[in-house]
Amino acid sequence: MQALSKAKPGECYTIKWMFGLPDVVEYLHSHDVREGSTIRLIQRCRDSVLIGVQDMRFVIGDEIADRIKV
Repeated sequence: MQALSKAKPGECYTIKWMFGLPDVVEYLHSHDVREGSTIRLIQRCRDSVLIGVQDMRFVIGDEIADRIKV
């Protein structure tokens, strides 16, 4: 298990667990980013990651991606 911020771009991952501020977690859950979800790590930027979930794309900062384990 590793942090999403350390994962290899171009791969699909299943979220094992995640934690953070309740508002952030609630927002991610509302967009189907939750434990058991499969996401694709599209690109790694300097201080963020670009992920794909179903037909949506999100940029998540490293401070949040560090709290998502895949």
